[in-house]
Amino acid sequence: MSIPLSEFADRLNDFLDVDDYAADAAVQGLQVGPEGATVDTAAFAVDGVVATFEEAAARGADVLVVHHGISWGGIDAVTGKEYDRVAALVENDLALYAVHTPLDGHDEVGNAALLAEHLDLDVVEPFGDFGGVHVGQRARADDPRTVADLRDSLSELATGDRPVQVLDFGPDEIRDVAILTGSGTDWLDEAREKGVDALITGEGKQPAYHEAREAGITVFLAGHYATETFGVRALADRVAGWDEGIETTYIEHPTGL
Repeated sequence: MSIPLSEFADRLNDFLDVDDYAADAAVQGLQVGPEGATVDTAAFAVDGVVATFEEAAARGADVLVVHHGISWGGIDAVTGKEYDRVAALVENDLALYAVHTPLDGHDEVGNAALLAEHLDLDVVEPFGDFGGVHVGQRARADDPRTVADLRDSLSELATGDRPVQVLDFGPDEIRDVAILTGSGTDWLDEAREKGVDALITGEGKQPAYHEAREAGITVFLAGHYATETFGVRALADRVAGWDEGIETTYIEHPTGL
């Protein structure tokens, strides 16, 4: 069976509350594709790039759903890498649906919520204010965790040789954790205000070292890609459960970063 591409996009838009994330420069929802097309096979991947476009087409997909799309505040000219990516979609008659920050903070299929579940932490409230919505989660451990324990659990997500980096400036026993996947060290001030023991994210920026040290917070940098596979995988499972019987496939293309 199949459904119109426009209905496919609308259902995901509604479920993920994409209209609430106007503060994000990324274009949420259908980025490329004729709305009159139909979908009976959907592929899912973290990044919308030529490699995943070609793999999705090889698997017979009608649409590729990604976390990182190709439009970040508009495309002024379709040249260079933008041309290559749009061409790979059009030439393969493949639509592109992208959902960025809504998939980071979603309470059910969000990257942060599912990373908390992986770490056996209980989500207690939203974290990571972003224009009035949230892009992460705050979670607690029933029993105190150590830095080594959390590092080992995060290392299970590794997609390359890059080890989990730790800025070990927090308490020896960790109970209260802020989680914001991808690039989340910009929210260290909020983590400090909320008095958490640790911040778990994917990658950091240079100022994070001193900010974490001064705040007395341990920061785990587990890899941007590695921390953001949860959401698209969960969306694939959800779409596979729709009554229309849409086939789904997940494309693994790790960057090691």
